[in-house]
Amino acid sequence: MKQILFLLLGLLLFSCSKNPVPKPDNLLDEEVMVDIIYDISILQATDGSMPYKLTDHNIKMDQYIFEKYKIDSITYRENQRYYAADARKYKKIYKKVIERFEKENTASTQGINNETSVGVPSSAVE
Repeated sequence: MKQILFLLLGLLLFSCSKNPVPKPDNLLDEEVMVDIIYDISILQATDGSMPYKLTDHNIKMDQYIFEKYKIDSITYRENQRYYAADARKYKKIYKKVIERFEKENTASTQGINNETSVGVPSSAVE
């Protein structure tokens, strides 16, 4: 009975540790992970809405990411797992990705507004 209690206590302590996933040998910087997740999100959105675009340009999502960031699948998976194990860090990374999308959206919306108002009298825009 004491052995089972000791085992459960040990398991509890191990599961409550700060970050049970070991640090990868090739740890990518948080900003690089933001860039990777941003790019993956763009590629997945493109694949979902216009899959022929990736096929027409012979782009394979995983291969594109690995070549662009000069990493392999193991490095990516280890880093993904490492950051995902720390909920605060992972949330911070995804918050930066979302902020980047919002910034891009705002910039493109302003660009569209500027293009539509070119050649239009200012009284017509108001």
